[in-house]
Amino acid sequence: MVVLFSVNGERCARSQPGRKPVVTIRLPRIARPGWWRRELLGLGVLPLLLTACAVGPDFKSPAPPDVANFLPGQDQVAGRTVVRGAEVPAQWWELFRAPALDRLVQDGIAHNADLAAAEAAVRVAQANALAQRGALFPTVAGNFQASRQRVAGDLSSPLESGASIFNLYTAQLTVTYVADVWGGTRRQIESTDAQAEMQAFQREGVYLTLTSSIALAAIEEARLRGQIAATRRVIDLQVQLLGILRRQNEQGQIALPDVVAQETAVAQARLLLPPLERDLAKQGNLLAFLTGRFPSDAGQAAFQLRSFRLPRKLPLSLPADVVRQRPDIRAAEASLRSANAQIGVAIANRLPQITLTANAGQTGDKLAQLFTPGTAFSMIAGSVAQTVFDAGTLESRQWAAEEATNQAIEQYRSVVLAAFRNVADVLRALQADARMIDAAVAAERSAEQNVSLVRRQVEQGQVNIALLIAAQQAFLQTSLARVDSEASRLADTVALFQALGGGWWNRPELNAARTGGAP
Repeated sequence: MVVLFSVNGERCARSQPGRKPVVTIRLPRIARPGWWRRELLGLGVLPLLLTACAVGPDFKSPAPPDVANFLPGQDQVAGRTVVRGAEVPAQWWELFRAPALDRLVQDGIAHNADLAAAEAAVRVAQANALAQRGALFPTVAGNFQASRQRVAGDLSSPLESGASIFNLYTAQLTVTYVADVWGGTRRQIESTDAQAEMQAFQREGVYLTLTSSIALAAIEEARLRGQIAATRRVIDLQVQLLGILRRQNEQGQIALPDVVAQETAVAQARLLLPPLERDLAKQGNLLAFLTGRFPSDAGQAAFQLRSFRLPRKLPLSLPADVVRQRPDIRAAEASLRSANAQIGVAIANRLPQITLTANAGQTGDKLAQLFTPGTAFSMIAGSVAQTVFDAGTLESRQWAAEEATNQAIEQYRSVVLAAFRNVADVLRALQADARMIDAAVAAERSAEQNVSLVRRQVEQGQVNIALLIAAQQAFLQTSLARVDSEASRLADTVALFQALGGGWWNRPELNAARTGGAP
């Protein structure tokens, strides 16, 4: 590493790995007597004179992955219009055209406790970043001291009057400035700024998770209501058939075991309802939690699958855009930037530390004498401190900072790979959804026709109880599968918006902040 430095900024070089530190320092000449009267103003200029360069590596954002698609071949979804490179809207949930969902999401954004905590964490990080900036400037402390002193008889009094007992009043300002010669303070500021940025992106992650969770919870509620409705429809059919079988048994047309078998089938179908109703109640509690309410609060919408419409077009970001859109990737990048800046901090700590101190004030044996001619005093001092031996402590800390950066690099890489896997999984799920829902609808239609045929046979006295039970069971299973497939397609569509980052960068308040408008 080579570090060249001068107070006037004429010589300055970045660090170079594998090189021993070489330090060149040029100190200013002392001005004519009386210059201390401008020392406070001079210390205000010193930050500009003594901060010529910053040691350590400068951060560069990682390049996006060199891939053209998320899946082998083309990123397509059967039966859906996919628009590659299209923007993800900020309020993507509105594409489902469900007004009740829109109101619920806005309610969650306004009242969710986790989102409010994430926003507070951003403000904490921003305040810490502002606090760190104060290290670039001198510290000014005011002090007033009053004392009563007695001088020993063998010593002379400091006063012209020669009094051995006197009062002393002192008012002074002390200015201390630690010169950021090597840029360690600026690297620390860079690190805290990156941490604030990381918190901001983590907040966006909470925002995206919240909106997605509300949409998924509403879809799950609709799925459970659909399954309950399908189960009750099959139970009603089974009860009707049970009535027919009982009348036939009373007329001696069929045996009692056939009636009992149908009763068993009805009872088994009814066993499905309590777990579904329990899960439905839990979803209501979940929606209340997500929107910052207690479970006892009423007024939530009852979602049905028909409450939602599939988006007419699906936006699909380009792979290179995903790394700039996903909050988790941006947070990992900010964490990497923070770790990288710590290398500069560790290097700067190994170099000489320059501290300047100035002191100016007034002193007198009477308060009325303060700020009168002859009572002023001042002092200015500078010190340079260099660690000579620390058993390798500072060197090890630099090594630790470098390895922490390597760790952050691999963590960033892992987050990117996980994000691309997430998008690929969602696309595969959407492809499967298109085939699954077609198969489920066809299976339900066939099972319903089979039940109708078997019912006519039962009404005509042609009873095959095994065939009847199998037909009812098939109708129930296919009805539940059809509801599941419809809900899965909606949920996977939500997952796509979430996997692409949720469109946070298109929110009006963020765009206004970028252009300098009011948020």
